[in-house]
Amino acid sequence: WIKTMATKSGMIKPFVSKQVRKGKISFGLSSYGYDARVSNEFKIFTNVNSGIVDPKVFKKESFVTKIGKECIIPPNSFALARTMEYFKIPEDVLVILVNVTPLEPGWEGHVTLEFSNTTPLPAKIYANEGVAQFVFIKGNEKPQVTYANRKGKYMKQKGVTLPKV
Repeated sequence: WIKTMATKSGMIKPFVSKQVRKGKISFGLSSYGYDARVSNEFKIFTNVNSGIVDPKVFKKESFVTKIGKECIIPPNSFALARTMEYFKIPEDVLVILVNVTPLEPGWEGHVTLEFSNTTPLPAKIYANEGVAQFVFIKGNEKPQVTYANRKGKYMKQKGVTLPKV
């Protein structure tokens, strides 16, 4: 079903129809889900301005943008990234991301990802390799109000998107 929806309806772009491993962290179609890849666009948190992390007011100057094949997250810090894949979720489907963030029925866009490094050592993330599994749950019918219907604030987001109030 996922393969059919991705290829005929554009539910996942670009779409990889089988799991790819060969020296990489796996990505592509799995048994009941899809292993998405992280893109090469990262926003790394920096505290050079001695700022406060406020989820209602993320300041752009608190992040350093990096484009590259990998990202090093400093100790006790975090980075934001996005999926390579653009998702367009049907109105009768709910998708669960590994950290329990739902992609609601009718939503579409790149998924912004957060990586936390709570260790005292730098941590590495590899661009264009697997990063999280998405599990698709098809409902028996469409909900009364979809994410698109209610004009959700993250609809059709592209790139790494900071939280919005």
